[in-house]
Amino acid sequence: MLVLEYKIKAKSQKYKAIDEAIRTMQFIRNKAIRYWMDAPKEVKIDRFALNKYSTELRNEFPFVKALNSMAVQASAERGWLAISRFYENCKSKKPGKKGFPRFQKDNRSVEYKTSGWSLHKTKRRITITDKKGIGELKLLGKWDIHEYPVKSIKRVRLVRRADGYYCQFAVDVECIDIQASTGQEIGLDVGLESFYTDSNGHQETNPKFLRKAEAAIKHSQRAIYKKVKGSTGRRKARAKYSRKHLRVNRQRNEHAKRLARNVCLSNDIIAYEDLRVANLLKNHCLAKSISDASWYQFRQWVEHFATKFGRLAVAVPPHYTSQECSQCKAIVKKSLSTRTHICSCGLVLQRDWNAAINILLKAKSRGGHPQSNATGVGTSTLLGASLVEQVLTMNVESHAL
Repeated sequence: MLVLEYKIKAKSQKYKAIDEAIRTMQFIRNKAIRYWMDAPKEVKIDRFALNKYSTELRNEFPFVKALNSMAVQASAERGWLAISRFYENCKSKKPGKKGFPRFQKDNRSVEYKTSGWSLHKTKRRITITDKKGIGELKLLGKWDIHEYPVKSIKRVRLVRRADGYYCQFAVDVECIDIQASTGQEIGLDVGLESFYTDSNGHQETNPKFLRKAEAAIKHSQRAIYKKVKGSTGRRKARAKYSRKHLRVNRQRNEHAKRLARNVCLSNDIIAYEDLRVANLLKNHCLAKSISDASWYQFRQWVEHFATKFGRLAVAVPPHYTSQECSQCKAIVKKSLSTRTHICSCGLVLQRDWNAAINILLKAKSRGGHPQSNATGVGTSTLLGASLVEQVLTMNVESHAL
């Protein structure tokens, strides 16, 4: 699945119509969850029951009927996605909170399936054909959608962000570009001191995008509360604050994507730790730095480009990778503050370099689990997820990368 994104240029009244469609989609999703919560225990509520209920909402509310019927179904599917995830977490006995479905109040997208929209013959304009009043929208972007038939476009999303409105096309094509073998292998140990250290001893600098922008972000946040509540000035201050966070998010994504692409182009085997980042974030002393490093985003791009280029991406258990000597396999206990590995066998290495070598050795011997599902996150969609799940991450990948 390929997701191409264009920026939308239109008049303010059409932006308001898009906002109304987004609010309607949020309303349907929340009503679907309420319908599931209020249903008697003996009544089975599944995806088909929610789709049927969405039809009843069209008959009951005129503003819901004005939205395209397939967009209404997509809204109900979002509600079912939250419910089914909760069921799966309960069934698998996931520790901690199970993610009970909650009502949404910050929806930012509306999604159309194969109807409700019409692409102009130049493919630089799109017309939303339902009764919300959106009409024709101009598309700005570098993507070339001309090479894909209209029938291969499975979903169209209108997305609102801090810096404007965007249109995404989910195209049903494979994104494969098999590269020649390089004969190289690499192990990666991610960290906070450096973004990653590889098994060759190279250390990639940690850019720390949030830390660098933190002063400006806090300044813009304080400016919000200096404005009168509900005023135009406060709305503009909030928009400025949101744009700063959006910029940091895009910087992280582009950085992770660039590094992952280079690593996968130059190596046949890429080994990395199978970290549970959500558990690491429970350490409140390091949570902000770990989030700023975006390790999981980097891993997703590595897995995506490995599949795209025909490489092998291997996740290995992280246990003792920092404590074990890569030469004699002895366990050398060390705290986080100890940055040098010194073993009785005579090996002296930087701590993360030693860990990266151990990660590569584990991948080649016993501990690795090849990753077959390609994923890519950022301004776009999870390539290994369903089309409904893709809405929640909104990821953009270029076939030219």
